[in-house]
Amino acid sequence: ELVKEKFGSEFVFLTDFPWEVRPFYHMKPKDNPKVTKSFDLLFNGVEICTGAQREHRLEILEKQATEKGVNLKEMAKYREIFQYGCPPHGGVGFGLDRITHRLLKLENIREAVLIPRDPERCYP
Repeated sequence: ELVKEKFGSEFVFLTDFPWEVRPFYHMKPKDNPKVTKSFDLLFNGVEICTGAQREHRLEILEKQATEKGVNLKEMAKYREIFQYGCPPHGGVGFGLDRITHRLLKLENIREAVLIPRDPERCYP
């Protein structure tokens, strides 16, 4: 409500997330390695989209994976992609269920999901 009141929109971008809470493949800016080049888009207080610039340099990617406790042997196939050079790239994921839930003002997000799942139920 505060964002809508102050800026006239229910959408807000949160940027520069701390490195500790993001995946190893998110890129860190050179001037501040404590954060990542990432964002969340909130609509009416709910995260509906997440995105980031991905690390494309193999040496740095491996270093960051090690920092996060990722076993480099288990990600050998993934690392192969980067061995001969990988262009700068990014990724984004939209939560269509969350958008539908908010736009239609449904009581529960499960009403916007064809086959809802939760920690207690993996199968319909």
